[in-house]
Amino acid sequence: MKKVLVFLTLSLLCFGSRAQDMVPSYDWANFERYAASNETLRSSAPLAVIMGDSITDGWFDADPVFFTGNRIVGRGISGQVTAQMLVRFRRDVLDLAPQYVVILGGINDIARNLGYISLENTLGNIASMCELAVTHGILPVLNTLIPTEGFPWRKGLTGVPEQIHTFNQALRTYARDNGFLLIDLAFLMADENGVQKPSLTKDGVHPTLSGYKIMEEAVLQALK
Repeated sequence: MKKVLVFLTLSLLCFGSRAQDMVPSYDWANFERYAASNETLRSSAPLAVIMGDSITDGWFDADPVFFTGNRIVGRGISGQVTAQMLVRFRRDVLDLAPQYVVILGGINDIARNLGYISLENTLGNIASMCELAVTHGILPVLNTLIPTEGFPWRKGLTGVPEQIHTFNQALRTYARDNGFLLIDLAFLMADENGVQKPSLTKDGVHPTLSGYKIMEEAVLQALK
């Protein structure tokens, strides 16, 4: 009997140790990235927040004047999927009380940065962000994904253009059915082969300054 009790005790201790090991020791959604900046913005609501991933992250680095000159705040974090964007949406968007939120995400979901997720669930994450925004009096502005043939960091992943096309069609339908503004980046930035124009990208995914300029004009038109 004592041997059984000792075995059970050791098993529970081992399980507890493994459970602790499974708990991430890092800030999974990266709340810390914009925490200090968010504090300084609480007293002066911006016109818009752009919520996104590395495309948005690199946008500010490429052309900071676009943001500061138009009361637009960038809240992009490189590599993030829509689940992470949704988790930090309250801190990085709602708490800032902008008039608009421009949502640009989903490409890393297709790249499987955190594993497989269906296109339906990716769209569901974006829909949840929209619903949160509307509840707080913020107008969502959606963006179709910029087409690409593949990802430099996820070589060998097949069917990428087809998935982007399917997702963009679903996003257009969602925006139309809910009366949300939509910037069709897929239309504005793709060439005759249905991928991002070589002159607008440095790696097939991320825009150059010329690409960002096209996006800026489209965003400003939407905000008007």
